[in-house]
Amino acid sequence: MTLWNGSYPFYPGANACFPFDTTRAVIVTVFLSILVMFIIILPGIPGRRRLFCFLRLVLGLFTGAVILIVQFTRDWETGWVQANTSYKSFSPVQVNTDIGLHIGLAGLNVTLRGNPVNQINETINYNEHFPWNFGADYDHSYNEGLKKGLPSPILYVAEKFSMQSPCAVHRQYRIAGHYMSLSLWLAFCTWLISILLFSMSILLYGGHMLLLTATLILFSLLLFSTIRNTLKCPIQFGPVSLKTDYGESFWLTLATGLLCLLLGLGIIILNSVQPEKLKLIFSLDKSSKEEVWDKSCLPAKPSCSAQGTIVPFGELCHVTATQL
Repeated sequence: MTLWNGSYPFYPGANACFPFDTTRAVIVTVFLSILVMFIIILPGIPGRRRLFCFLRLVLGLFTGAVILIVQFTRDWETGWVQANTSYKSFSPVQVNTDIGLHIGLAGLNVTLRGNPVNQINETINYNEHFPWNFGADYDHSYNEGLKKGLPSPILYVAEKFSMQSPCAVHRQYRIAGHYMSLSLWLAFCTWLISILLFSMSILLYGGHMLLLTATLILFSLLLFSTIRNTLKCPIQFGPVSLKTDYGESFWLTLATGLLCLLLGLGIIILNSVQPEKLKLIFSLDKSSKEEVWDKSCLPAKPSCSAQGTIVPFGELCHVTATQL
């Protein structure tokens, strides 16, 4: 039995593999299945109602999917830098690498990729995750990385976000991620309520729920922007520094929040100014209901010749009695 449970901290070994996050795949699969199911039955909807139904379906599913997915992504804040740096601690060997930092709501990822990948008889291609969500111990994950002998650039970046770091950014990012996740979960609940209200033809209150959804989404973005702009922690690799900027999840969430804001305001304004057009969009007008009935399906009117052969019941009895 070795001191480090079979792993030597400064001896070249197998790279740590970053596990595939199945959560996003499950969410995308569920929402795509719902979309495909409705597309299959879409041809059964007559007239212009088909287009309006398809647009409502796509916008609704897109909003719900984004609110769920961004809670599990790790690219709210990202940054890359190319630098010549030491590969292992206490070693003078320098390697040329791309170093990436990806910050999410529940932790951060540090990526290390060699240029080229194969250097000093090793494959330099790492992607390590260090969680800070409630229930996870960031410092424990960092110490485990020390025991496994992770490359020096990864440990250097991860140490900047530890609780013992003089940068003091760990607590702020951790608390901000927690409240942002809570705000997004509330936004998902209000989105569900809005879908339910629209299905019950309660359009005005559905618009109010969309506005509340947009408010919660934009509040989470404001919280993240405040934390990011107030905390500064330089990550220096020789003459170059690793700088981060807003990632794809941030901009996608911002677009979704603005979309909910525009849709909510549009529904409320149309309900007060032109309610008939709003009913047309949601297929609640009388003309859309009349389109459901095809004239060819109605029973044909009797012809004039057929009407002429009809004899009233009283006359039929009288004629019959005369013949008898």
